[in-house]
Amino acid sequence: MNATTDLDLWFDPACCFIGGKWVKPNGQDTLPLENPSTGETIGAIARGRADDIDRAVVAARAAMAGEWGRMPAFERGRILTRIGAKVAERVEQLAKLEALDVGKPLKQARADALALARYLEFYGGACDKILGETLPYQEGYTVYTLREPHGVTGHIVPWNYPMQIVGRSVGGALAMGNACVLKPAEEACLTAIAFAAICAEAGLPAGALNVVPGLGEEAGAALTAHPQVNHISFTGSVGVGTLVQQAAAKNVVPVTLELGGKSPQIVFADADLDRALPFLVNAGIQNAGQTCSASSRILVARGVHDDVLARMAERYSALKVGPALADLDVGPMVSERQKHVVGGF
Repeated sequence: MNATTDLDLWFDPACCFIGGKWVKPNGQDTLPLENPSTGETIGAIARGRADDIDRAVVAARAAMAGEWGRMPAFERGRILTRIGAKVAERVEQLAKLEALDVGKPLKQARADALALARYLEFYGGACDKILGETLPYQEGYTVYTLREPHGVTGHIVPWNYPMQIVGRSVGGALAMGNACVLKPAEEACLTAIAFAAICAEAGLPAGALNVVPGLGEEAGAALTAHPQVNHISFTGSVGVGTLVQQAAAKNVVPVTLELGGKSPQIVFADADLDRALPFLVNAGIQNAGQTCSASSRILVARGVHDDVLARMAERYSALKVGPALADLDVGPMVSERQKHVVGGF
């Protein structure tokens, strides 16, 4: 299968994006790219390792010392706004990539692409509105706070919502003037790599964003332990989050973690069930339930319990399940491995 033709790519997923250039990983290795709707291998992505992460960090350091680091906040805002506009222009392409790579129905993938565009629009407007403070103190003294970028920031994003989490994580870091090294999940790299290509098209200076696909235990571990990374952002499991904290602690690096959680919904006796029902169902089945805030617990007042149960059963029975490109209610799980994990519960 020809990945370039079938995936409609305008970038090379078998490359890393480092210093504004598409480069092969030093090991020249790749990882198979699988369509979870069919199980077919539809291409390959780069298998970056520690030396590729090191090249990306060096490029990010150079960006901080160069044009990107000297750029005024209002100009950063203009670039981020342009990136958001270009994402909006490519919503359909990005949605298809996400459907083929992650198994997300097109309407859900489309919503994620629009969210990515909105994050960039928001951060673009915020760049020149981040202010310091002057504190009242003794006569003859001036005490003030000044908000500055960390420097080089590492970002490890998961496979369930890559576009949204790239938007809120990388977007925020770029808004403050950090230079980013992004390690997307190996199961969901395409839209993250596409985002790098879009950033380059929009005029983001070389090295401000670097993307190194690869395995968590190789590229991800190297990024969290790198002594020249100044902040780590990680979204994923509690177990891996613990490892990220431990690695970053050796370099006394701050970490932002968004880990797994389970979110209850509460239905009181006087709830408007007609309005509540779509949320009660959709919050559990969106993205095939692969959501950290999925509604896995629904607490219902006894007086309406049987009614809610019957209505939800009817709604679940009407759901349509199928391949992502069919754009039904529920697509496949992201991988055979994840299917076995869920089956094990």
